[in-house]
Amino acid sequence: MKPRLPLRSALLSRRGAVAGSALAAVLVAGGAFAELAMSDTEGATSPGGRAAAVPASVSSGPVRPASGSVMQIMAHPDDDLFFMNPDTGQSLRSGRPITSVYVTAGESDGVNSPSTRKGAPRPPSDRAKYSEARQNGIRGAYAQMATGDRGAKWTRAVLPTAGGGTAELDTLDGHPGIHLVWVQLREAETISGNQPHSLRGLWNGQVATLTSQLASGTPVRPFAYTKEQVVETLAGLIEKFRPTHVRTLDPTPARAGKFHKIIDHQDHTYSARFAQAALALYAKSANHPHFSVQNYVGYNTGFLPHTFAKPATDAKADIVKTYAWMNPKDNYCASAAGCGDRKVSSNPHGTNWAESIRYSRTNSTSWLQQGKDDSLWAFGVLDQRLAVWHKAPGADATWSGPELLPGDGMDSGVSATRLPDGRLAVFGTRTLFGAQLTDYRREVVAAVQTSPGGPFGAWRSLGSPDRSGVDGVFDLSTPTAAVDGSGTLSVFLRGGDLQLHAATLGTKGDWTPWAALGGTNLVGDPVATTDATGRVHLFSSTAKTLLTWAQPAPGAPLPARASDTGLPPNTTGLSARQDGNGVRVYYRQANSGNIQSVLFSGTTPSAATDLGDTSGYGMVGAAGPLVTGRTASGALATLEPGAPAPAWKSDGSILFTGAPAAVQDGNDAVAAAIGLDGRLYWTRTAGGPAAPWQPAAH
Repeated sequence: MKPRLPLRSALLSRRGAVAGSALAAVLVAGGAFAELAMSDTEGATSPGGRAAAVPASVSSGPVRPASGSVMQIMAHPDDDLFFMNPDTGQSLRSGRPITSVYVTAGESDGVNSPSTRKGAPRPPSDRAKYSEARQNGIRGAYAQMATGDRGAKWTRAVLPTAGGGTAELDTLDGHPGIHLVWVQLREAETISGNQPHSLRGLWNGQVATLTSQLASGTPVRPFAYTKEQVVETLAGLIEKFRPTHVRTLDPTPARAGKFHKIIDHQDHTYSARFAQAALALYAKSANHPHFSVQNYVGYNTGFLPHTFAKPATDAKADIVKTYAWMNPKDNYCASAAGCGDRKVSSNPHGTNWAESIRYSRTNSTSWLQQGKDDSLWAFGVLDQRLAVWHKAPGADATWSGPELLPGDGMDSGVSATRLPDGRLAVFGTRTLFGAQLTDYRREVVAAVQTSPGGPFGAWRSLGSPDRSGVDGVFDLSTPTAAVDGSGTLSVFLRGGDLQLHAATLGTKGDWTPWAALGGTNLVGDPVATTDATGRVHLFSSTAKTLLTWAQPAPGAPLPARASDTGLPPNTTGLSARQDGNGVRVYYRQANSGNIQSVLFSGTTPSAATDLGDTSGYGMVGAAGPLVTGRTASGALATLEPGAPAPAWKSDGSILFTGAPAAVQDGNDAVAAAIGLDGRLYWTRTAGGPAAPWQPAAH
């Protein structure tokens, strides 16, 4: 048996992202995860059910890509195809490394069959074969997206994990940067029912260990993990593949509907929380590349207005059809288990899941700001900390950064605003773990410059509204903030009760308690801005329309009730900016993704102007004539000014996280976006069309 390498413990502070013995790290000096002790024989199981490590069929050293790379951490095979695509396919086609990690086997009831009428015979249950069939379906779908050939070959190998067991590592032949990792823990087999032997049961302490459910063709041997070992396993995979961007489903989905229940699969939620904890552990290690995180809406997206036009929806569903193995007579994968998930074959669109993609965070477009001295400041979240980029005044000045400020546990997505004295204030939310993983909560935080252009002070907690951030209702939007003409700073967010809430900074530097502003069944992130008179305008979407609150006068309270704008449903994301004496709002049209622009002078919108960008998605950054967003290809693009019909110029190569932001810079406009490689990219108009996008700092 090989000796273990020296270990060091990473004990994280309570106010940081993770704390205490719950996440004692298994790290070696220098930041790499410990190589596991390995036996000379495969398949041995140690006492207590924990698998002995087995020889690796591939190198267990870290993968260090020269460019940005992506890791996706999901509960089940197909979570990526339904909820993360087309982002997954875009990453595969970009030629940059991507690793998809499936935490459970997805074995369900073990019946690989379409839905049958009541009383009709069903095939026998075989969880191992059904898990293998789902793996085959994912391999086919990924091969199709990457190469156009669903039958492309994969190399399957055993990978020791930092949790003490093994996982299966699949690599697409001829594409060494495309990996699938099958952890193969048992799934809950129920969407919301109380199943102690599940990720949720393990997280909450209902069981001490969670056992494996191995696919029939896997080279892995049985194992069982404690909650700490699950965290260590995921953190070890992150350390090995060293992604610059990580995708998970939403760890804090909204409670909705008549019974105020979470409309998502419990495995989605808890795989994302285990990933959160693993990322917090990994962020404490040394010498890793900066990483960003993107969370995706799961089941809930099917009950919201559709994101895509029909051609994009059909293209997404076509990949699901490969996974679903629509023709069971075509055993192209040569597997006795089958080549896909026949349960999905009766409805490859899911519950309207193929029609949309939604980010549950990072929708803010106010994270780029101009300083009092005309310098530029950009803010994002890297390594679960606030990242700051700065460009001094002047066209020839260069960018510096990113500088990562103290304070762990930051959730993706921040907003910013400028105070009357020229200082900048940044707002976000953070997730806090206590001594145990179950000590889990979220809160709103703010950081303010100590002087105009100066350093930022420490994060200050603003808490959270009632029934939000604690006690199982963890859903909070990204905050949005505005300073009215009287100099009053207010911050707004959607709470777990799906209403809008506000807090205001008093003259003595104290924040008021959160006050409800109403609204019902709000979704997405609200947006606030001011008009030329200094009045605050606040906007938030529902599944049916757009609501607004308009301040009567600077210094006056906002209305206690929202006004219905009468606008049609949108894809539940918004951008807003001052425009003359009014406020211009941008949103994407449901069922097409086309960007719509409307002007508000009060609570009544103008007729909408269609700016095109069919099947693009996510919010747009807008300042002056510059409008920028994400096209259907996923790449950065800018609206061509002066064209007779809406025309978008795509960069074609820069995939990015969240939404771009834009600000007015004298007579010009500047826009920025954070790439999946962790770099800031920017463009400016410079008296004409926007210049090509370029990295802001090296």
